[in-house]
Amino acid sequence: MCHHKQMWQYLKQSLAHRLRTCAMPYVGIITSSLMKRKRPVLPGVKKALGKYGPANVEDTTGSGATDNKDDDDIDLFGSDDEEESEEAKKLREERLAQYESKKAKKPALVAKSSILLDVKPWDDETDMAKLEECVRSIQADGLVWGSSKLVPVGYGIKKLQIQCVVEDDKVGTDMLEEQITAFEDYVQSMDVAAFNKI
Repeated sequence: MCHHKQMWQYLKQSLAHRLRTCAMPYVGIITSSLMKRKRPVLPGVKKALGKYGPANVEDTTGSGATDNKDDDDIDLFGSDDEEESEEAKKLREERLAQYESKKAKKPALVAKSSILLDVKPWDDETDMAKLEECVRSIQADGLVWGSSKLVPVGYGIKKLQIQCVVEDDKVGTDMLEEQITAFEDYVQSMDVAAFNKI
């Protein structure tokens, strides 16, 4: 008996024994009856691999004989040695010119960021309306101020939380911090609470 057949029979017997002794007896009975069935054998005659398919096609799978002469003539990837025809060069130049003109017409994307600033006053007696007015008075190309709100910090002190959108090439957080902290009568410090690219 072949080694594989012995292994198959051993596996069938051990599986059938385990299933018969399991906690659910019906499962064991059903699976043991399934195991007794023989594996189905497909009808037909086994042929060589090349014999399947259309009848009028010759078998090249088993022959192994190929014409090496034909392989040398075919250049699948194209060689760099051959000269480009004048028409092909002209066509390529026209397409490159069209691509460059399209690319030049497209406006460049401007990198923008949304920044949430925390501006902290000196104490609870600081005029927060005046502080916000001072912050919004900062004007620069590429800077747009958004909404603001007063957020309690503690002991009656509130900080100004203000949103702005900046163009990255024109305005930076360092410039904003310098200009906001220049209002020394109202501003103690400034922090960047959130920085998101748009």
